[in-house]
Amino acid sequence: MTETPKFYIVKRPAGNCEILPNAQLEQQNPTIIEKWGPYDSPEDAIARRIGLIRAGKCQPQ
Repeated sequence: MTETPKFYIVKRPAGNCEILPNAQLEQQNPTIIEKWGPYDSPEDAIARRIGLIRAGKCQPQ
């Protein structure tokens, strides 16, 4: 049984938020200010990122 990838929203020092799969998240840990997740699909993470942008927690790219 294979594990489905999880997706996270991460906030960078510049204020931008991007969506990363779990494998990339572990590699880039020092440059992350905040993170939200895990989410089951990239579509769900995109919808949540839009909410974070509207709430003022992230800057649009």
